[in-house]
Amino acid sequence: MNIEIPKEVITILKEAQSITFFTGAGISAESGIPTFRGKDGIWNKLKPEELASFDAFLKNPDLVWEWYNHRKQIIHNTKPNAGHFAIAEFQKYFSKAAVITQNIDNLHRRAGSKNIFELHGNIERNYCSVCKKPYTQVLDFSMGIPHCDCGGMIRPDIVWFGEILPQDQFDGAEHAALSSDVFFVVGTSAAVYPAAGLVFTAQRAGAYLIEINIEPTEISSIVNFTFIGESGKILPLILEKLKSDNFSILS
Repeated sequence: MNIEIPKEVITILKEAQSITFFTGAGISAESGIPTFRGKDGIWNKLKPEELASFDAFLKNPDLVWEWYNHRKQIIHNTKPNAGHFAIAEFQKYFSKAAVITQNIDNLHRRAGSKNIFELHGNIERNYCSVCKKPYTQVLDFSMGIPHCDCGGMIRPDIVWFGEILPQDQFDGAEHAALSSDVFFVVGTSAAVYPAAGLVFTAQRAGAYLIEINIEPTEISSIVNFTFIGESGKILPLILEKLKSDNFSILS
C-alpha cells in the first residue's frame, strides 16, 4: 500500500509546538492484543458485565481475576509496535507532547513515552477495593484472592463499566487536548464517552486533527485529515518525512 504524506500535514507539524496522541484499541491490536469491539473482539464471546464491573467482582472475584490474569499474560508476551515507538520518538521534536490512551496495556510507557494519561487504568497496577490504597506487592493467589491489610480484596487498577474515569488522568488529558496544536486520533473510533469528547475539546480549541485508523469512523467527517491504514506504518512515515525535511530534535 502506497501511503502519501501530504505537504500540508508536514507543514502543520513543523509549525506546531504542542502535540497530543489520543489512542485506542486499534494500536494495541497491531501488537496482537485482541480488541473488544471489532469483529474478532473478545466481547463477542463474553459479556462485559460478567467480567468488567464491580458487581461482577463482588459476585465472583475468582472468575474476574482468572480473566484479568489471562489478559495480563497476553499483554506480558506482547511488545510495543512501530506505532508506539514512533509516538515516543515524536516527543523529541516538540516542546509539549502527550499521550492520552484508552488502553490499559502499558505499551506506550514500555515504548518510551513519558507524558501519558491513562483514562481507563493500567493492568499492571492493582489497588484495594475498600481503602483504595495501591497494592505494590507481588500478586499471590495460592491462598485465594489477595487482600489488603485493611481486609479488602485487591482488584486490578482498571476502570470498569459503571465507574468514573480517574479525575487526575482526565483533567490532565483535557488540558493536553486544550493546549494541542496538533491532535492525533490513533486506532480508536472515538465512540466511547467521556473519553471521546476530548476530540471535540481539541477541535474547539483550534487543534489540527489527524486521524489514523484502518477504516473510516464517526469522526472522519470532522477531522482535518484522515489516514486509512495501520499506525505502525503511517506514523513512522510521517516521522521519516519530517526528518528528511530538516526537522530538528529539541536540545
